[in-house]
Amino acid sequence: MPKMKTKKSAAKRFKVQGSGGIKRSRAFLRHILTKKTTKRKRQLRGTTQIDATNMRSVRAMMPYA
Repeated sequence: MPKMKTKKSAAKRFKVQGSGGIKRSRAFLRHILTKKTTKRKRQLRGTTQIDATNMRSVRAMMPYA
């Protein structure tokens, strides 16, 4: 049986933590920033955990992570 391939787009977007969680960066901070408030942009910084409902699909995209 051949090796399974990792979806490279997913590997660039998600990082698997030692505890088993998967972290991601937040969306809506790339462009059209003038109409967004400073508070909203500040809260979009940093990373967060992916939701439990998406865990199975993300793990399937990264079989060796």
